[in-house]
Amino acid sequence: MVKRVAVIGAGVSGLSSIKCCLDEGLEPTCFERSTDIGGLWKFTETSKDGMTGVYKSLVTNVCKEMSCYSDFPFQEDYPNFMNQEKFWNYLQEFAEHFDLRKYIRFRTTVCSITKRPDFSETGRWDVVTETEEKQETAVFDAVMVCTGHFLNPRLPLESFPGIHKFKGHILHSQEYKLPEWFRDKRVLVIGLGNTGGDVAVELSRMAAQVLLSTRTGTWVVSRSSDGGYPLNMMNIRRCYNFIAQVLPSRVLNWIRERQLNKRFNHKNYGLSIIKGKQHKIIINDELPTCILCGTIILKSGVKEFTETSALFEDGTMEENIDVVIFTTGYTFSFPFLEEPLKSLCAKKIFLYKLVFPSNLEKATLAIIGLIGLQGSILTGTELQARWATRVFKGLCKIPPSQKLMAELTEKEQLIERGVMKDTSENKLEYIPYMDDIAACIGAKPSIPRLFLKDPRLAWEVFFGPCTPYQYRLMGPGQWDGARNAILTQWDRTMKPLKTRIVPDSSTSASMSCYLKMWRVPLLLASLLLICKSSLFLKLVRDKLQNRISPDLISI
Repeated sequence: MVKRVAVIGAGVSGLSSIKCCLDEGLEPTCFERSTDIGGLWKFTETSKDGMTGVYKSLVTNVCKEMSCYSDFPFQEDYPNFMNQEKFWNYLQEFAEHFDLRKYIRFRTTVCSITKRPDFSETGRWDVVTETEEKQETAVFDAVMVCTGHFLNPRLPLESFPGIHKFKGHILHSQEYKLPEWFRDKRVLVIGLGNTGGDVAVELSRMAAQVLLSTRTGTWVVSRSSDGGYPLNMMNIRRCYNFIAQVLPSRVLNWIRERQLNKRFNHKNYGLSIIKGKQHKIIINDELPTCILCGTIILKSGVKEFTETSALFEDGTMEENIDVVIFTTGYTFSFPFLEEPLKSLCAKKIFLYKLVFPSNLEKATLAIIGLIGLQGSILTGTELQARWATRVFKGLCKIPPSQKLMAELTEKEQLIERGVMKDTSENKLEYIPYMDDIAACIGAKPSIPRLFLKDPRLAWEVFFGPCTPYQYRLMGPGQWDGARNAILTQWDRTMKPLKTRIVPDSSTSASMSCYLKMWRVPLLLASLLLICKSSLFLKLVRDKLQNRISPDLISI
């Protein structure tokens, strides 16, 4: 029987993995090569030993109610979006509350993880670690790898002719910590993801000029919605997810494009996504204003470098560049795993539900946190850890390895032949993925069942934001505080804003009453739709698709 579990890494996913092991009565031992918890959320002024850490000015992209552990809400006075220090404090509070530190061995590097000779019967692993130049081998019944996405900086210098001639300073965003060093310099930032946008905006206050290069473009959204509420809480809702299942993708794309261009016209700002490129969104409150003010100049992709300048794909040239910062992301790897497992885990397509390697006879190794979600990764990794620990105990089952390998090998061949697209690197829709994993555990909330037992709660779950507490309402891991956490989530959202008391508007109160009157009828109507068969959804989707001319709506 599985009992001892090795957890690799004490970051966001490592901490939740330790706790989930304890919840299931397992014995975790966590190995962390640094001196503290938090992973990349622990700020250091230098990237020691190649370890990735956040830059000092980083602010979270997902609000607190959508990015907390499902049974441990943020304190109500915490801001909705917080800086690195505040978020790291929350991780410290989580570890202290559940007494997790005593299970962590700091300054310990994992050298190798190999199957034991009797693996096909026991599923056990030999784990070799090193602490202060002393190696030690231990046997574990299961392993949870929590090293995440941000392991090795991706620095594609070979894709930029002439870069080796460039005499200025070249660095990856992993090395970027503080903006002071870039004062009065001309800086070229390559790559427009969340990091690229953040770094460009911060440097625009210090540098003589910031140039921001993108080959594809991106949609830019703010952290707040039109009404000033956190955007995540307004957009990530079960009712919207249901509508997305009914409407054709062409209609959805048209609606999204109109909504995204509502704040500002992306084409006018040079941010429009090139036709045929992948749909991408970044969160940045200040980038459009910086472009409007000229402190950031948007450029196309770099074609070639000279000693002091850059030639761009549109034929323009920028001279006297002092610094080039690559915000080109990271690659992940598992240097401590043996082949062929190491190579297979590097292909997300061969990870069952992005957690379990498909070639193992015994499902006793789980990759936690190797996901990209259109929402909080923290909540996703916690749910993965809850599922993995129950699989280790035999309480949840996954398909046999032979079946998984056959299916996924066939899928890989279809991708190589161009018959289907490889979507394994795409960001996943938040609610469908979370519900999929929760269903494996038995923790997916049932709206019809909730309506019969608790209509008020059912309303909040279906029409309100899909906060992590929803996955603690029922099934294994149920938390008694989940209902109250859901019903008070807006109180905690508004609390840090109430620093100046303003009298309530009578209009707002009457509108609230009006909405409450329609709460039950609307919920009933929605439940009728939910309870319809998948055939109904297909018929509606097909009917709408046929009624809309392709010439009227462009993707």
